[in-house]
Amino acid sequence: MSFTNRIITLEQFIIERESEFQFATGELSQLLRDIGLAAKIISREVNKAGIADILGQAGEVNIQGEEVKKLDVFSNEHMIHSLSMGGCTCVIGSEENEDIVPVTSIQSKNAKYVVLTDPLDGSSNIDVNVSIGTIFSIYRRISGSGPGTLADCLQPGIKQVAAGYVIYGSSTMLVYTTGHGVNGFTLDPSLGEFFLSHSNISIPEKGKTYSVNEGNYHQFPTGVQTYLNDLKTGEKPYGSRYIGSLVADFHRNLLKGGIFLYPSTASAPNGKLRLLYELNPMAFIVEQAGGKASDGKQRIMEIHPESLHQRSPIFIGSKAEVEKAVGYL
Repeated sequence: MSFTNRIITLEQFIIERESEFQFATGELSQLLRDIGLAAKIISREVNKAGIADILGQAGEVNIQGEEVKKLDVFSNEHMIHSLSMGGCTCVIGSEENEDIVPVTSIQSKNAKYVVLTDPLDGSSNIDVNVSIGTIFSIYRRISGSGPGTLADCLQPGIKQVAAGYVIYGSSTMLVYTTGHGVNGFTLDPSLGEFFLSHSNISIPEKGKTYSVNEGNYHQFPTGVQTYLNDLKTGEKPYGSRYIGSLVADFHRNLLKGGIFLYPSTASAPNGKLRLLYELNPMAFIVEQAGGKASDGKQRIMEIHPESLHQRSPIFIGSKAEVEKAVGYL
């Protein structure tokens, strides 16, 4: 096989796989391309953030009570704009917006899809040049025509038709699934195209590393404390790898194996991470790659959300590692 025959772009891959979609009308393919375009724009700004004067605070506080970074604002605006203009999205839920964003453009009049997104995950790492990312989740609408509704957004993760993330690191990579395996695409900035670089990603069943904010150790449930102690004192101690950016920690474990956990704490009994914007999409991806995601009691994707910014504990990664961790609870 010649080298040129092995090159495939994200758009080509999406079109070739369109027949795998349960409702193959071309709209989901277009929606994924819209997200890919937004990712390219965000990637460009992330890579020149230091010279574009968009690092640092924007002087606002989001619904989570966190200070909003300038790049957060930029990413959120461009993701919403790209999805709104694409004509495939009826409503958008963003971690940066308190309420849903119904799409009222003429081209979205009969849009069939709902997008939930964390436009810039790990934003606390922006100023120190650590990998950050974008997370997205796609559902079919359950309401009628016109702008989408809150009910469209409050669907359990098992209803997802696609999910993915983009990691902005030493290279920019987009990873997504439509329920038929997981594939990764790396951006060639000179050509402005995502090319297939990681096909049929499969997470190792076991790992040698764990990712957790151990600064919260004394607030963790007793079972989690015992679990972590055993990881560090066993015959073959696990290595600790914690970046503080979910996309970066998850991406490493997806390729290398391991577990990421953010359990409940005394000060955050419901956990910290957001079910709709972070956990459901990552759970869909990891399950499609052969891994597992649990809140410690049940499968993440079977939780029925009650609010847009609902939080949940999370144990996610290699199947054997998650099962082991949950066993301590």
